[in-house]
Amino acid sequence: MQLRIIQRIIGLLLTLFGASMFPPLLFAWRDDDGTLRGFVLSCAATLICGLVLWLPVRGLRLDLRLRDGFLVVVLSWVLLALFGALPFMFNPGLSFGDSVFESLSGLTTTGATVLNNLDSLPDSVLYYRQQVQWLGGMGIIVLAVAILPMLGIGGMQLFRAETPGPMKDNRLTPRVTETVKALGYIYLVLTLLCAAAYWIAGMSLFDAVGHSFSTVSLGGFSTHDASIGYFNNPLIESVAVVFMVISGANFALHFIAWRGVGVQPYMHDPEFRTYLSVLLIMAMIVTLMLYVSGTFEGFAEPLRHGLFQAVSITSTAGFTTSEYHQWPSSLPFLLLMSSFIGGCAGSAGGGLKVIRVLLLMRQGTREMKRLVHPSAYYLVKIGNKALSSEVIDSIWGYFSLYVVCFCVMTLLLAATGVDLVTAFSAVAACINNMGTGLGNIGADFADLDAASKWVLCAAMLLGRLEMFTLLVLFMPGFWRK
Repeated sequence: MQLRIIQRIIGLLLTLFGASMFPPLLFAWRDDDGTLRGFVLSCAATLICGLVLWLPVRGLRLDLRLRDGFLVVVLSWVLLALFGALPFMFNPGLSFGDSVFESLSGLTTTGATVLNNLDSLPDSVLYYRQQVQWLGGMGIIVLAVAILPMLGIGGMQLFRAETPGPMKDNRLTPRVTETVKALGYIYLVLTLLCAAAYWIAGMSLFDAVGHSFSTVSLGGFSTHDASIGYFNNPLIESVAVVFMVISGANFALHFIAWRGVGVQPYMHDPEFRTYLSVLLIMAMIVTLMLYVSGTFEGFAEPLRHGLFQAVSITSTAGFTTSEYHQWPSSLPFLLLMSSFIGGCAGSAGGGLKVIRVLLLMRQGTREMKRLVHPSAYYLVKIGNKALSSEVIDSIWGYFSLYVVCFCVMTLLLAATGVDLVTAFSAVAACINNMGTGLGNIGADFADLDAASKWVLCAAMLLGRLEMFTLLVLFMPGFWRK
């Protein structure tokens, strides 16, 4: 284990994260809203700790080894969440546990919140929440596209190594730094376009920028308690739907399409086609059920709310236009289950990822064919590419861990006295990084006890780091020389 190179990377990340607190600090200074001291202390503490770690080893040049990479990824997310909790402790006055929950929810773009008075919070705090999600979303995309594949795990590893087309190379560009820059440019351009579209559609500039941060990152934080429903504007909702769909797609595909100035990469990609199909089918089902149940008058309103919630929940953005958890019949549960599919590999979306769900379905179909024709030899394919048994085994391994972790954490929540509907939906919302649930957490997570929130923090990390990255640290063999 190369501890000094790990120290260098962690120190640099903390220093940059501390510097990112300057914009909310300026909001606090401008408005004189009583939050300036909290942001100054948070910024100073993060910067000092980062510099103390980074400066002694700033000139060190070593390549990360495999085990170093796993430790860096996990430590980065944990430490950034801890330091990111400082402004929430100083300003809204949240407890340590609630502050870490809010910070980790933002960084993992989960969108679960313990705050229920957003409309009365200072602009500095609201901006900070939105910015944390935007930074987390960028970090997640870099992690998924550039880092995890080098560690041999993650949805993009399967996607790139085992499917045909331009994505089969190990990197989008020859150097990881160039890959990160390319993804950053795309992410920034989408954010600017989204902010401009929100502003033109009727949001204030502050709300437009804040919601563009949480839309492109698929985080779901809002500057209002009623989320997107606060604006009651179909045009704003349409903008949100468009950018949620875009952000739930593979950012590597965006890069290839941008570089080639064409839409062929999207058309030829099986995962993206499946992703759009799932969104369309979910929107049709939800709209039809809302119309038949008479939840909204006419057909336009069911279509409006059905389309928005189907895209928002399935892509794991988690925005709401109405209290969907109070909708009739099985609709809330259906929407919650759609979050298990999530976004595409290489996006900020959560869930199992579309590519894994697609391969699981094809593997299941193959097993049923084998029952009918035991002697026949069937292949699992994506496009025209047959997948190896190792790939299928890795997907089943991931899915098995996912189910086991989900069940264990649901039981842990139920053991604290939470009813089963709330426990099930809370774990689903956090492990899928979707953020909104059913039962007692339909509005927020504030009423859960401290133990439940710590379990859900673990769920957020497990879901965001794609299980293996975190769980491998608990294997004794990982720490042996």
